[in-house]
Amino acid sequence: MSKKLYVSNLAFALSDSTLEELFGSIGKVVSAKVITDRDTGRSKGFGFVEMSTDAEAADAIEKLNGTEVLGRAIGVSEARPQQPRENRGFGGGNGGGRGGPGGRNPGGFNRPY
Repeated sequence: MSKKLYVSNLAFALSDSTLEELFGSIGKVVSAKVITDRDTGRSKGFGFVEMSTDAEAADAIEKLNGTEVLGRAIGVSEARPQQPRENRGFGGGNGGGRGGPGGRNPGGFNRPY
């Protein structure tokens, strides 16, 4: 069974393929992804690598955690499960429209803007 790892403190110039190559020296990489900002496309400085087995993941943590890659000491740890995101009211759900809580018309009156 594969295991996902969280990789922190990545150099902004590091790409998905470089990350895959780095972890590929330890074992079989199922996927490697550097997380980027949706608006700018710039790296956020962290990513995720999925190794094919738990043993390879443990080996990658032991061998790569704290090593220097492109001038930065990276952190490698087991990824935690993603937490559900809160509804921010952008198009559906509670408080997203006019007249509702958090809307542009908090009084609920139907007046034009």
